[in-house]
Amino acid sequence: MQDKSNKTIEFRAGKADKNFTEERLTSYTGLTVVSKYIQAQGIGKLLDRLFPTVKKNATKFSTTQIMLAVVLASMSDVHRMSRIENFTCDPLVQHLLGLKEDIDQDTLAGRLKALGQRGAFSLQEELFRFTGKMLKKSNLSYITMDCDSTVATVYGNQEGAAKGYNPHKLGANSYHSQLCFCSEMKLILNSWFRTGSAYTSNGICEFMKQTLASLPRRIRRIFFRADSGYFNGDLFDLLENEGHDYLVKVKLKNLYRLMLEQEWSFINEKESVCEFEYQAKNWKKARTLRGIRILTGYKQTNFFGEITIEPEYEYFCYCSNLNDKDGQSLHELYKKRAESENWIEQTKNQLHASQTLTDDFSANDILWQLAVLGYNLSVMMRYETNSKIWRQEHLTFFRWFINVPGKVVKTSRKVTVKMSRHYWYADQWRNFEQQLSIAC
Repeated sequence: MQDKSNKTIEFRAGKADKNFTEERLTSYTGLTVVSKYIQAQGIGKLLDRLFPTVKKNATKFSTTQIMLAVVLASMSDVHRMSRIENFTCDPLVQHLLGLKEDIDQDTLAGRLKALGQRGAFSLQEELFRFTGKMLKKSNLSYITMDCDSTVATVYGNQEGAAKGYNPHKLGANSYHSQLCFCSEMKLILNSWFRTGSAYTSNGICEFMKQTLASLPRRIRRIFFRADSGYFNGDLFDLLENEGHDYLVKVKLKNLYRLMLEQEWSFINEKESVCEFEYQAKNWKKARTLRGIRILTGYKQTNFFGEITIEPEYEYFCYCSNLNDKDGQSLHELYKKRAESENWIEQTKNQLHASQTLTDDFSANDILWQLAVLGYNLSVMMRYETNSKIWRQEHLTFFRWFINVPGKVVKTSRKVTVKMSRHYWYADQWRNFEQQLSIAC
């Protein structure tokens, strides 16, 4: 029977009152698992031993609490001192760090400045040991090291900031940090926080000696890969003497002319390769450079009325001691380092390295290292649990796992964080927590 009713359903928006009265809400439920992982790695005890805090009448916070607040804030998409102060107002953050009140930004900056250059060096040495411990879990004996530098523009009067190479804002003050990744694990093995006037490869030999010395004994050989900023004869000597492999893009003022002078061997319709000996003035010996020429198109030229069609090429040249590979093979191998650019972007823009700053260089160095520690913790948590999650960027991981709203319920015996029963990724969240607990 046909329904002859003419009634319609009308939309009526619901109304809700608002107030700011609840005190036990958090936006960072996933930090419960992150904090547990940090403690399982012994980082809290490490910082306590490294920077012991003498309890005095005016001392409210330990140096470990301040540093871990910066690490958790970095992993929670929070940067700048004022925002970290607000971050420590979160009831869950206060519980995890053992805080009785929020840490004001003056205390944050002041305590880090008080550690000075010695504190920055000491922290770096201890983080080397932590990174080596993480690297052992891979059971690798041969790793790929992708080395690169990154520029962070600053606005203000930060100590050590200077004018130098800055592709983002020409002429602006900046810091120019150097990083080295283990490509198989996405792990930052070493990093130097440097002034903006530093050239890309400044101190690279000392940097690599420090990095190599920090590697586990199981890792006997490395493959070093870097862009043209690291075209450095002393670096090549160091790597060759230590028995390591390397691949670096060539940087020469007359490179285009040199490439035009070479004899090219065709390997297909579009690509040709060559190789030739070259010795720079400050090099101890000559080395073989290998190039590839790729056809990009054709251009029409008119020479005194005579029209000719000439090919146009793009040239690439590499210096490497991988003698069994030609220019094409080296070019394909070099292109794989592009992913390290994404890891640097994550460190800077997702973990906010160089974005939380003071007016003191050593304090900024410590803040940089704590952000790098946050990046490595994020990578290792995912590496030890699920390869699919490991391939995600940190910001993706933060949004579905860490940045989950909840209510902190405190009873006489324990603290519980209650999350929505309708959370879309609840099963994935539980599985990740269980897998990480087993890994710890």
